[in-house]
Amino acid sequence: MTEKREHLLDLLALGYARMGFIGKSPRAPGTCASLVTICLAPLIFLPLPPFLRFLFLASVYLLGVKACDRAERILKEKDPPQVVIDEFFGQLLVCLPFPQLEIWHLAAAFVLFRIFDIGKPWPVNLAEKAPGGAGVMLDDLVAALYALICLAALRWIVG
Repeated sequence: MTEKREHLLDLLALGYARMGFIGKSPRAPGTCASLVTICLAPLIFLPLPPFLRFLFLASVYLLGVKACDRAERILKEKDPPQVVIDEFFGQLLVCLPFPQLEIWHLAAAFVLFRIFDIGKPWPVNLAEKAPGGAGVMLDDLVAALYALICLAALRWIVG
């Protein structure tokens, strides 16, 4: 019974970490996950009141750390490309403080997050060195904070 339970937990962790089939994209799975997320944000995230947004992100993060940790062990690879729940989390974090985002804000949020997530400037590059699932999720948290600050500045400058 324990073996079946462990197998089921492995499948659930991989499914969550991969965002279902999105992480299986043959090209740029992280970018695909970010794009899907930013397209869904106006439907699933932005309508929520701030407190629920925060709770939603906190649960995605905590479950993400666990799922990514397990996925790394299953796939025998540090931060496997098919693990994309971190992009989901980071992309939504960029949107967290804004009550409304116009289409150009969403596009800017997507581009800015991808720049910082892929480019990994300091301290994003340090955050990814944390062990296990924490490192997978933490670098996207830091990249998202950079993107959030830049998006806030853009909104202030451009309107």
